[in-house]
Amino acid sequence: MAEDLTKKSYIFGRQKCKKLSARQQNLVETLLPKLKINPETPFEADSLSQCDKELWLEIGFGGGEHLSATAKVNPDIQFIGCEPFLNGIAKLLVAIEGENLENIRIFDHDARKIINWLPAQSLSRIYLLYPDPWPKKRHRKRRFVTAETLKMLARVLKPGADFIIASDIGDYIRTSLSAIEQSKDFVWSPQSRKDWRTPPEGWPSTRYEQKALREGRYPTYLKVKRTG
Repeated sequence: MAEDLTKKSYIFGRQKCKKLSARQQNLVETLLPKLKINPETPFEADSLSQCDKELWLEIGFGGGEHLSATAKVNPDIQFIGCEPFLNGIAKLLVAIEGENLENIRIFDHDARKIINWLPAQSLSRIYLLYPDPWPKKRHRKRRFVTAETLKMLARVLKPGADFIIASDIGDYIRTSLSAIEQSKDFVWSPQSRKDWRTPPEGWPSTRYEQKALREGRYPTYLKVKRTG
């Protein structure tokens, strides 16, 4: 029997690292409650259900550099950002306040919970940025891109919508492509090497991506399309 991913927590390790600044702590206490999604309530009861904008999801936004920059240049898109680590959320909250961004909602736990909460065919795009590669063989079952999670993503993505994956870990890309190639719900159709070596147009780089480049690790960008 397939494992029920919607009833399990896939959060491992610490959810808070460095001490927050006074400004960050204040935003966590005052702004986060206004933006935070509660998947224990029905989607129909959330303000997102009344939103007539396209809905994009970013999984693992880290410090929020990509999410905040993308939201700023796409004010007509509504974004959901998922990130379990409080320090990253606090950094995003600073950007939201500083840029006066009104099109970002936040979920501070495992993205699978919010994916299960969303209605079918509600998302026009999903980003998965530099997910934890779980390099040890015994931990690989914790990787995000699996046959089971692809089925979950397929349910919430509109036909023809993009699932964009960025990683600097070759083995993670290989196992992700293996799962994608075995899925009837997604297709990857590169025309040349440039398609996976070049970031999408207008791509805002993250701190992690810049660090990887400095250390000689070159990212791969997979633009996968939902079939149908």
